[in-house]
Amino acid sequence: MGRFKIVLDSTSDVPMGWIEKFDLEIIPLHVTWPDGSQEDDTRDLKEIQSFYDRISKAKELPKSSQPSVGEFLNLYEKIKKQGYEEIVVMTISSALSGTYDSAVQAARQFDLPVHVIDTKLASAAMPLPARRARELEKEGKSVSEIVKIIEDELKRGRYKAIFYVSNFDFLVKGGRVTRLQGFLGTLLNLHVGLFINEEGKLIPFEKARGQKRAQEMLIKKALSMVPEGKKVRLLMVDANERESTKVLLEMLKQHYDVLDAEFTEMGKVITTHVGPGTAGFGMEVVE
Repeated sequence: MGRFKIVLDSTSDVPMGWIEKFDLEIIPLHVTWPDGSQEDDTRDLKEIQSFYDRISKAKELPKSSQPSVGEFLNLYEKIKKQGYEEIVVMTISSALSGTYDSAVQAARQFDLPVHVIDTKLASAAMPLPARRARELEKEGKSVSEIVKIIEDELKRGRYKAIFYVSNFDFLVKGGRVTRLQGFLGTLLNLHVGLFINEEGKLIPFEKARGQKRAQEMLIKKALSMVPEGKKVRLLMVDANERESTKVLLEMLKQHYDVLDAEFTEMGKVITTHVGPGTAGFGMEVVE
């Protein structure tokens, strides 16, 4: 069996420890500030923390941009030189970013097999199928079998993304969410619940005043999507809201058989769109 590399884009909010553990490569998206200065969306924790501070104080929000076709080609070339025989790319939902298109265009121009999967997910839900791919590899599956299984599981809704934002302005300014009437809550302490639907779109589903109600709102949403008592694996994610994700995890453990759970930080690009004070989780439903 050929060795294959898994590429995630930086919106996957992957835990640092997973990069080596599951042999992942991260391609960064970019953040451009109104003054024209640009920075990469990295998984460096110091940089992420500094970004939370800067964006909280920013008068005008930066814009995010996808990796170019050329950047993908350079990465594929680097991976080939390292001796890998195939590449599996898992990108943020094509409904939220053009990253998938860049990856596909580059794949067409490259001389190794590159399998590009539109996860129709974002943030902490995206690393879950990447880990799953490595587990399937251990079971002796070929790359094409792994890709087919992951694509089927994504279609069947094995992976979910649910979170709340504390400042809905970020989403509206970033244009990543449908302006639903009644959701334009700039009211104090109003948290808006979001999930990613089957089409990979970011959908606001409810609003709650105060953190405790916001946490309860997410648990209620999870239970409407995944029945109580199911075996699940969790990746808890936040932008400067870690205490809340710890509480959410304890709440989830009361309703589900949690096989494993880890914590991770929201990167710069996702934070640009949802704002600091966001908390939630990626969930994998184990059949």
